[in-house]
Amino acid sequence: MLWTRLRYSQFPLVALASLLVLLIVGVAIAVVNEQALKVQTAREAGAQADLLASAVSGALAFDDREAAQDYVDAVQINPSVLTAAIYDEDHRLVASFVRDGEAAPASVASDERTTSFEAERLTVVRPVEEAGQKLGSVHLRLLETPAAQRFGRYAGLLLVLGLAALVVVVLAVAQGALRRANRQLADRAADLVRANSLLQQQMIEREKAEEALRQSQKMEAIGRLTGGIAHDFNNLLMVASSGIELLDRTDDPKRRQTLSAGIKQAVERGAALTRQLLAFARRAPLRAEVLDARAHIEGLRFLLERSLREDIEVVLDLPADLWPIEADRGELELALLNLAVNARDAMPQGGRLIISACNLEAAEGVGDMVCLRIADTGTGMPGSVAARVFEPFFTTKEVGRGTGLGLSQVYGFVKSSGGEISVESREGQGTTFTLCFPRTDKTPTQAAIQLAPADGRARSRDFSGRLLLVEDDEAVAAGVGHMLDDLGYSHVRVASAAEALAMLEEDPRFDMVFSDMVMPGEMDGLGLAQEVRRRMPGTPVLLTTGFSEAASAATGEAFRLLPKPYGIDSLSEALAATLQEPAA
Repeated sequence: MLWTRLRYSQFPLVALASLLVLLIVGVAIAVVNEQALKVQTAREAGAQADLLASAVSGALAFDDREAAQDYVDAVQINPSVLTAAIYDEDHRLVASFVRDGEAAPASVASDERTTSFEAERLTVVRPVEEAGQKLGSVHLRLLETPAAQRFGRYAGLLLVLGLAALVVVVLAVAQGALRRANRQLADRAADLVRANSLLQQQMIEREKAEEALRQSQKMEAIGRLTGGIAHDFNNLLMVASSGIELLDRTDDPKRRQTLSAGIKQAVERGAALTRQLLAFARRAPLRAEVLDARAHIEGLRFLLERSLREDIEVVLDLPADLWPIEADRGELELALLNLAVNARDAMPQGGRLIISACNLEAAEGVGDMVCLRIADTGTGMPGSVAARVFEPFFTTKEVGRGTGLGLSQVYGFVKSSGGEISVESREGQGTTFTLCFPRTDKTPTQAAIQLAPADGRARSRDFSGRLLLVEDDEAVAAGVGHMLDDLGYSHVRVASAAEALAMLEEDPRFDMVFSDMVMPGEMDGLGLAQEVRRRMPGTPVLLTTGFSEAASAATGEAFRLLPKPYGIDSLSEALAATLQEPAA
């Protein structure tokens, strides 16, 4: 079978040639190695003779035969040294060391420096000199490497060459099998390529199907979101439009006051709805501040109890060493109220609302967190409902009892604060919401208590002045102009940033610039504010917008911002605060 494989693979000639090459290489290695060994042996013997000649120079100079004999005896530690002899300048033997069967002549005819090989013996002669004067000579005779040792060394080489030849033969035999295996692997690789191509095609088709499903779900969510927004805003517009029409039909002061209050409430609800949508989208600018969560939540106990029924007990479990957090104070209060109201609706027969907190140390790439848990003993939710509670306009309440934006607002606020939110619920066992906020190293400050005056106009009278109003929308400009007039401010209105800069160049006697942020033209409100700060650092700038990205840009540049929509009281406060700010 072996010979058949060799013939089949056509490798015998290659193997024979390889063996011949190995033999030639082996002989060459042996010859070179033998010569190198002789040179190395002569070099080592010469060095030993030089060392002995240097050592006995003093003994020969003082004719100290005992010392010379000690030096010679020290050479016998080398087992290859057969004889070692020291001769004086008259070539007479002074000291010697001989092994059994060897002899050292009593005198020598020459003391010249020589190295010679003869009958497996190496003879080395070195003169002993001191200050240029020849004192004698050293003669060493050493045994060359024995034939048995040389044979053992070359036998090892022959063994290596034999193993190499065996490897060549084995490789020759294995080559045929390797070729067949390669052909089989090539066939399998082709099968794998075809299977991989088919799998990739199936994956592409699946990705297309999944993308179509995601798009369908996205459109469904957008449709639900749009429908919910349209429903709520239609209700608000209905209240506002009917109130305006009824105002024109009555002269009764009491009735007109009631209608005005209803219109104002509808506008405020619309603004709140917009804030909720922006919070869910995580686009609303937050006014983050360092809070002592324990003290802040304890301060809300009275408000929470008033928001719930008498048959619901509020329990606070807040440790004294709770870490501080950085979040929007108003949004945190609103989030807790939203969760408390949801818990109230889930406990129609009464129960307990438990608000607890704990410090959570960093783990798995997440930093230190402060976690608030809001738990109730209500009816709970099935898993299908719990999975959708943060979706906008998703609600299980009957029509008129909820917009479906409360929990989505909580979700948006927590995410905007860099935190995480989760919900756990079981039917009949209550629900627990967990809100985790990043720990801050900053120190909480005691919030100042500010009492708002009853009449914004009275507050602003002390800060009246001349304003440059920059607003491109005619209707908005007219409304804001009336409010400014009512607050006692005189103003000049322009419609673009370019017009505003031209007006300031022509007449710089303005106490303040009040500008919208989103306007047509090459420069927006923020660019105008930056240019005014550069040209007229003593002129304060108040910006206003209803666009969340613009609002974030304004706060990032340290400009005071008045979010739209706003009422006359909010406008009065913002104008007064801006005028009171120190010059940049």
